[in-house]
Parts: sequence; C-alpha cells; structure tokens
Amino acid sequence: MEGDELVEYTEIMVRYGELSTKGHNKKNFIDRLGANVRKALHRFEQVKVHAQRDRLHVELNGANYDQVMNRLKDVFGIQNFSPSIRVDKTFAATAAAAVKMVQEQVDHPITFKINTRRSDHKFPIDTFEMNDRLGGYLLQKFPDLLKVDVHHPDLTIRVEIRLNGIFLSSETIQGAGGLPVGTAGKGMMMLSGGIDSPVAAYLGMKRGVSMEMVHFFSPPYTSPQALAKAKQLTAKLARYSGSIRFIQVPFAEIQETVKEKVPEGYLMTVQRRMMLRLAAALTMKRHGLAIFNGESLGQVASQTMESMLVINDVTNLPVLRPVLSFDKTEIIALAKQIDTYDLSILPYEDCCTVFTPPSPKTKPNLERTRKYEQRLDIDGLIKRALDGIKITEIHNGEDFLNQNEDVFAELL
Repeated sequence: MEGDELVEYTEIMVRYGELSTKGHNKKNFIDRLGANVRKALHRFEQVKVHAQRDRLHVELNGANYDQVMNRLKDVFGIQNFSPSIRVDKTFAATAAAAVKMVQEQVDHPITFKINTRRSDHKFPIDTFEMNDRLGGYLLQKFPDLLKVDVHHPDLTIRVEIRLNGIFLSSETIQGAGGLPVGTAGKGMMMLSGGIDSPVAAYLGMKRGVSMEMVHFFSPPYTSPQALAKAKQLTAKLARYSGSIRFIQVPFAEIQETVKEKVPEGYLMTVQRRMMLRLAAALTMKRHGLAIFNGESLGQVASQTMESMLVINDVTNLPVLRPVLSFDKTEIIALAKQIDTYDLSILPYEDCCTVFTPPSPKTKPNLERTRKYEQRLDIDGLIKRALDGIKITEIHNGEDFLNQNEDVFAELL
C-alpha cells in the first residue's frame, strides 16, 4: 500500500476503568488521571490531554502514536483506549477515512459493523442513518472483503460525532486497569532487593496508592550495588506513576547493636520490629496512611502469623501486604510481567540477608521479645537512623546500576 494512504491518527480516546462508578469522587479521579497521563507523556511536548467527564482525549498533534500508546498502557485507571482520526463533519470525509481504515487493516474477507455515537445532536445525520449509510458505502467499495455482522463482528468501526469534528476508530487496546495512582492516599513501601516487594508495590499502586519506597541499607555490610539495585527497581516501578520518592535509611548501627544484645533466635524478630518502627515513623512524618510490605504468608520464618503478630506489635498503623496469599510462582510470574524479576535475582546482599541467623524463631514469644528489647536504647537508635535518611526522587528510565560498571567488572 502507498505510504501516503496510511491512516494518520490525530488523537487517542481513553475510556475510564472503575472510576466511572465512584459517584461524587469521580471528578477527583478524572483530574488525577489527567495529571498522571500528562506526567506519563511529558516527553511528547506537542501532546495535549483533555480529561472530560466520560472520556479522556489525548491530542497527538503529530506525535508518534505507537510511542504514546506504549506509555498509556502503564497508566493505572485506564480501561482501554482507541487511536482515532479526526475528519471534517461531512459524510464524504467520514466515508473516505473509513475506506482508508479498511484498506490498511483488512486483507482477507471479514465481518464488520459500524457503531456511531452522536454527542452533537445538531448534526443532520443521526446514529442509525450513519450506521446504515456508511455500512452500505463500505459494502459497495469492498464487496469481496466485507460482510455485515452486528452481533460478533471481526472489525468494528466507531464513529463519534462531536462538536469539534467526527472521530473514527477501529482498534481497542486494553489499558492497565486499576485506579489512578494518588487517589487512595500515600503509602510507605518497605522495599528490599527481593522478588516480592516490587510486586507488592505495583499491586498497591494499581489500587491508587501513591508509594514512597523505604529501603534499609547497612554499609559496610551491604554493598553500593545493593543500594543501586533497589533504586533501579524503583525506576522500573516509576513508569506507573511518573516518579517515586526513594528513602534510604541507614540500618548498620541498629543491626550491630541487636546482634550484640539479643539472643540469636530473636535477632530477626527484633530487627524487623526496628524496621517497622522506622517505617511507621516515616509514614507519620510524611503524611502517609499505611505501611506496605512484600510479606507472603508462611514463605519464610518471619512471615508466619505468629511472627507477624509479634512484629506488628510496634505500630497501630495498618500494615498492608498485597502478595499475602500469592504462591511464590504467582509472584514470580507477576515480577516477570512488570520486568522486575531479572533485577531482583541479582546476587547483591541486602540487610535482610546479611545478619540472618541460621535458625530464626518461626513462633517468637511476644513477652520475651519485649523483654530482650529492653536491653536496647530504642529511641536513640531510631532517632539516629531517621537523622541519617536520604531522599531521592527517582524517575522512570533512570539508570543506577550501569553507573558503576567498573565496580561490576571487578566483581566478575
């Protein structure tokens, strides 16, 4: 086919997901989704985003529609979208565009139907007449290729008659679903370098939570690569929200002190209580509503219900665990889907693994845990860790691992 015959899409029409059921909150959802789409498309300077009550319209103004659609696929709150072409408000222009669409998409006999919506009721052709006339015109043009089937067509050509033109589309691409990030408030994600926590962060974001990552690092016991890996995982997740704040919390002093003063079987329990205290303090300080983590029930010693009971004892904040009921194989499948798996399995020790005792208690006793903790200056340890935090804003596509290529070369 000649290059000049290709359909030049002029906008992408976006349909909302669940937010269309949200009553008076609907406006906040639409505004937030509009802001998130603008953020996701900020590289395309010519693109204009109009978030309206029933649809969101992305005006391309010459931007590459494949690239724009790839970015839209990662924005939560979008049910699906269709690339559309805008033509003048005449039957002739509409018919000519529909012919191009068929030429571009159809190379063997198929069934089709026309589906018209008319929001400009002054336009002289109503929906039935447009369906009828345009369908008839295309049948006449392509007698060997097209046959009408209004119930289960292979191709649906949608015609929207709006005030500013007639828009035609024929493809519907699935979006990410979920709720727009930021509509459910802010959460603090306890991000290790493992497989589970990035997946849990993704699932929380999919329910509208704006996540900040809390990562504990323990130099000299953990390497700079372990920190770079956690930042790289955050950069992968940032494509769902534009950018994410990464909070690194120094944890070495706490780990050394706990190792020195607490019996081995309770090291893990007390360490995790300290992590949770720090995450809770950051949640309060940064106006979050809940703590998130990647715990999956019964997967390791600290993830039994007895263990959760004892660890959770240090905070009244909700601790939400999106992958709680997933099997490891299900978590791995999701990690691969969101492209965090290969990073997660890089062998850099994080502080969860450095100080792990050979046989941690799977059923720690709460009273005993509290008693061992009395040996620690908890307030002082927490204060010093919080004084040493460092916050970075991480954007989608940033690279943290390859900055240290020479460091890696030495490891190989």
